[in-house]
Amino acid sequence: MKIALQRLGNSKAVVIPKAILDKCGFDREVEMRVEDKRVILSPARPVREGWEEAFRKAAQRPSDEALLPEHLSEEWDREEWTW
Repeated sequence: MKIALQRLGNSKAVVIPKAILDKCGFDREVEMRVEDKRVILSPARPVREGWEEAFRKAAQRPSDEALLPEHLSEEWDREEWTW
């Protein structure tokens, strides 16, 4: 299906037919990303979706192991901070 781009201020807009909106489960918001020069729209997830399960898993950890992966740690974190 081809759909014309419509001018919307300095941007362009696409009108998505209701049948497609319903089929995709779109409501008031969507998540948009670009992959290989393609625009991908997905139903918006609640902001804190998955947090409850993540907290439950964190509470079950047997030790104080870091919750963030090591690759997110910066060298200045290890050298400058004293705990």
